Amino acid sequence: MLLKTLLIGIPLALPFALTTTPEPAPAPAFHCQVPCGIYGDKLRIDLMLEDAATIEKAMGQITSLEAEAGLDKNQLVRWIMTKEDHAQNVQDQVAAYWLAQRIKAPGDGESKDTYHAQLEHLHAMTVAAMKCKQTVDASHVARLRELAEGFSATYFSAEDMAHLREHSFGDDE
Repeated sequence: MLLKTLLIGIPLALPFALTTTPEPAPAPAFHCQVPCGIYGDKLRIDLMLEDAATIEKAMGQITSLEAEAGLDKNQLVRWIMTKEDHAQNVQDQVAAYWLAQRIKAPGDGESKDTYHAQLEHLHAMTVAAMKCKQTVDASHVARLRELAEGFSATYFSAEDMAHLREHSFGDDE
């Protein structure tokens, strides 16, 4: 009984004390960095656009709350944190998914034009997400969406782009 008490400070059944383990950390929102071949590139664009919509809504809520006479600081902080989290999601996805796993440098004799265009779009998306953190200027969200569509055009086939434009970007090209 002394051993059981020393292990956790209160007397419990020995099998419970020795077999209890902490819960594992939740999996990151991005796909693993092992070559499993299960990727959802179009889904990642949709998630990025969902983050942009959330950032835009948060910006509107922040602006509204700041204009109220009886400022609810708790709600204001929660919307600011939401805006920050979703902007960070965009930055993390660009770095951990697109740059680390999906965008490949061209080999010898391959054109570098597409690769450079992809890098430019992804860098600009990271900057736009940073500006979304810094302000409540919705033009940064519009820029983020524009860049996501521009990047998609450098990455996806014409057929995939038609599908993305119809379902994700909202146009019918």
